[in-house]
Amino acid sequence: MRNQLNANIMTFLGKYLTNKSINKAEVSRKTGISKSRLSNLSNKENANLKAEELYLISKAIDADSNEILEKVYGHLKLNK
Repeated sequence: MRNQLNANIMTFLGKYLTNKSINKAEVSRKTGISKSRLSNLSNKENANLKAEELYLISKAIDADSNEILEKVYGHLKLNK
C-alpha cells in the first residue's frame, strides 16, 4: 500500500515536465543525466536537484532555466 501511495507523488519538477509533455528518455540522452536520476528528480521529494542538472534540463527542453527554477522552487519564502 505504501508503494502505491509513493508512486502517485510527483515533485514540482515532475509536474512541470509532465505538463509540458517532456520525454524524459530524450532529456536523458541529450543531457547525460540517467533515466533513473530523472525519475528520482520527478518523483522523490528528497532528491536534490543540482544547478548543473537544472541548467542541462532547461537546455535540453529549450526552456528558460529561470522559468523552471520558479516552477520548482517558487513556493519557498524568505524568513521575516
